[in-house]
Amino acid sequence: MQFPVLPAARVAADRSLDMRGKTIAVFIIYHARKMLTGMQDGQVLELVTDAYDAVDSEIRAWCHATHQTLRQAEPGPGLVRYYIEKVPFRPSGNKLAMVISNPGLEELLTPLGLALTAALSGSDVHLVFQGPAVRVLKQGFSAKLSGWSWPFSGFARDGLAEAGHLPPQDKLAQLRELGAKIYVCGPSMDHFGVSRSELAFPDVIVGEYAVFLGAMAGADLTIVL
Repeated sequence: MQFPVLPAARVAADRSLDMRGKTIAVFIIYHARKMLTGMQDGQVLELVTDAYDAVDSEIRAWCHATHQTLRQAEPGPGLVRYYIEKVPFRPSGNKLAMVISNPGLEELLTPLGLALTAALSGSDVHLVFQGPAVRVLKQGFSAKLSGWSWPFSGFARDGLAEAGHLPPQDKLAQLRELGAKIYVCGPSMDHFGVSRSELAFPDVIVGEYAVFLGAMAGADLTIVL
């Protein structure tokens, strides 16, 4: 005699976070981590997302990297409910160093996304801005598309924001909150007209190559863009 397969019992959650409508995994994970940080060890967060393969893979990888316990992933019509049991967040012991030279709207997506994912996973993150990218650190900076498409930058920013991409300086604020260190090239500041008083963040470290090499020392991964 065959018995019907019953759905798994839903895990009791202490708090819930609805991230439907967002397809940028790092945005979802940032808010999930922030909520988990305010919960007791052993408590369970219900995280609701759209059913999206990339988000599913990222949530599972992040839980594995941070040792959070993914108790259950329950699919529903067009969505997935993840039940994550909190364990203490600890540094991973890894270090990421990244040099960013391009201030373009699209060109900033990957480096800042990688840096945020590393920081959310417990890595020690160091970001160096040089060349025209020093403009990213100037108060009031708004990223634009490169080349002939720059007049459509506003439409692009709106579309990215809807998916979950925050403006670059908002991402940098999140990175600082997570302990990342930000460096800027002094000569590049002079060349591209950015003064220290115009920097958006007071704790940016101004230096040159010796300072940058010190920031990169011991990095498990160094990326130059």
